[in-house]
Amino acid sequence: MFARLTNFFVRYMQKYMPDPYLFAIILTLLVVVLNFWLVPQTTMSGVINAWYQGVWGSQNIFTFALQMTLILVCGTTLAQAPLIKRGLERLAALPQNQVQAAIMCFLVGAVGSLINWGLGLVIGTILAKEIAKRLEHMDFGYVVAAAYMGFIVWTSGFSSSIVLANADPSSALNIIYKMTKQTVGIENDILTLYNIVPVALTLMVFPFMLKWIAPTDIKPIDRSVLLKAETAAASELALQPNQLNESKTFASRLENAWILNLILVAAGFYQFFGPLKGAVTINTMILLFTLLGLLFHWTPIRYVRAFCESAKASGSLLLQYPLYGGIMALMAYVPAKGIDPLQTVLASELVQAATAYTLPFFNYIGSCIITMFVPSGGGHWAVQGPVSIQAAMALGQTSPEYLGKISMSVAFGEGVFNMIQPFWALPILALAGLTIRDIMGYCVMALLFGFTIFGAALLIF
Repeated sequence: MFARLTNFFVRYMQKYMPDPYLFAIILTLLVVVLNFWLVPQTTMSGVINAWYQGVWGSQNIFTFALQMTLILVCGTTLAQAPLIKRGLERLAALPQNQVQAAIMCFLVGAVGSLINWGLGLVIGTILAKEIAKRLEHMDFGYVVAAAYMGFIVWTSGFSSSIVLANADPSSALNIIYKMTKQTVGIENDILTLYNIVPVALTLMVFPFMLKWIAPTDIKPIDRSVLLKAETAAASELALQPNQLNESKTFASRLENAWILNLILVAAGFYQFFGPLKGAVTINTMILLFTLLGLLFHWTPIRYVRAFCESAKASGSLLLQYPLYGGIMALMAYVPAKGIDPLQTVLASELVQAATAYTLPFFNYIGSCIITMFVPSGGGHWAVQGPVSIQAAMALGQTSPEYLGKISMSVAFGEGVFNMIQPFWALPILALAGLTIRDIMGYCVMALLFGFTIFGAALLIF
């Protein structure tokens, strides 16, 4: 049954799913239509101006886009360090069939995502590429989709944008502190039963799901392309140091001066554990990824080459992030004073009939919908957070425990519906050399299972 259902979704997505860039454009047009339908006094000039402000103007997300791009590139660079790569190669030799390969890539991606979403997003796909070089009889799209499924738990981990914001009173995204003057620590959001149990169930159930949905009509992969790219990169790294040692120029000595990397690493760790006091934010994650990458690549020139190679996968992000900035601005468009923007209208409609018991679940449903338009944990919380916390306050529920659950209900919807929002799949597709059509049919099944598991947890615990 699951195999037939998966085959249906695979066929549907391969036939009708557009390129992610066009998907973003279609979402933009849909938000424009919803504004004219649900927001009074909407004008075409106002909509165009709001869109411009979000893409290139005062509401652009250029800083956030660069942060996300850096965390992706730095995470990929770290994953390509010789020490980590050797570990991945050993893991890649273990699977004997495509189901085992998919399960391993999923678990590696999920554990990585719980530690840091940037690492989890790419490390499973890097492992899938290593496996593909050794295992011929496997559907590469299926295995890469499994690696991406691990990303479903990132909002429940230690790098969750919402969790980090909740714990930092100075954060611009700490909606709870702004509205209630309370700080919600990790003991009230990620270290709770309603978060731990669904994550554990996901790690246990998804391997069975991957077995049930495994394709029987396997699409062959051109393994020579993967092997050729790796051979070219390895040859460059192997030959260049010899050439540099033979010439012994001043420039070559500097490029291979490992002491320069150690100086930067020492200074960075001093700052992180000293003045920053180990605070975990987006910027400090970039810092840590950079420091570990410098350390594991050892010499400056090796790190530079690995970083430049990793940056090739970020082009699609740089192209589409501005469009999502425009979508976010359109969601927040206010044509006149006293009129609620579209984001408030949608969120309010979903929570207005809720009780203290059902509010987290209804909030979760709203989060799933809004994720299609705002596929960013931090940006999503900025959109839905004020409405969610205001609804909780109206019900007299202002304890840190309850507000933590409200914030995690938004996080759950973000993680689950990322499975069919192609925004975050772009980097792994670039790494794997696939299209969105190759993985999306399988990801729909992950959405169905994940939606049930995380939604049930909000109602039970």
